[in-house]
Amino acid sequence: MLEVGVTYRDPDLLLYTHIHPDHVSDLVPIIFAGNYPDQPRNKELLCIGGPGFQSYFEKLKALYGSWIEPQSYPLTIKEIPRKGLVFHDLRIRSKPMAHLPESVGYRIEFKDGRSMAISGDTDYCQNIIDLAFEVDILVLECSFPDGKKVEGHLTPSLAGRIALESQCKKLLLTHFYPICDQSDILGQCSQVYPGEIILGEDLMRIAI
Repeated sequence: MLEVGVTYRDPDLLLYTHIHPDHVSDLVPIIFAGNYPDQPRNKELLCIGGPGFQSYFEKLKALYGSWIEPQSYPLTIKEIPRKGLVFHDLRIRSKPMAHLPESVGYRIEFKDGRSMAISGDTDYCQNIIDLAFEVDILVLECSFPDGKKVEGHLTPSLAGRIALESQCKKLLLTHFYPICDQSDILGQCSQVYPGEIILGEDLMRIAI
């Protein structure tokens, strides 16, 4: 975050797809840092997750106590409503993903018509296709190469199939396990999806 000029004081909305440690481990440090006396956070922070997210946070509070009670700003922890929500100029919708019972993907629509969808961790499912229909960019996990399929995760071919069936305009693949370094992820995906494919990297910025 610091390398791209963003601090713990800046985000006002955090969307969580599920509560596996590699997807939620930043929540406690961000809330904890917001109480730093020399540079406290001032603006409201809204954290959204899927079913069970509020219960998860209550368990964190039982563990950490006052260390994650905001002192200088309003904090709201909630589960995304079934009908979605509007946040500033964003319309956000979600659907369950094929991973954990509480896993959700998101579709984010901007006031000017731009749109994006993000899967979080998921297997192939109709819900992510529906969320991603004709979005400007679809962000999909791609944890394992073709031939090394693991339940609850996508391979390049499956990600390409989702991109093709959703008719998204651009596909960004991310969440690569180390085994992906041994395979041609881009080549495997492009055999199924003919559109633009981007392999995600840290610090990458993409215009929608």
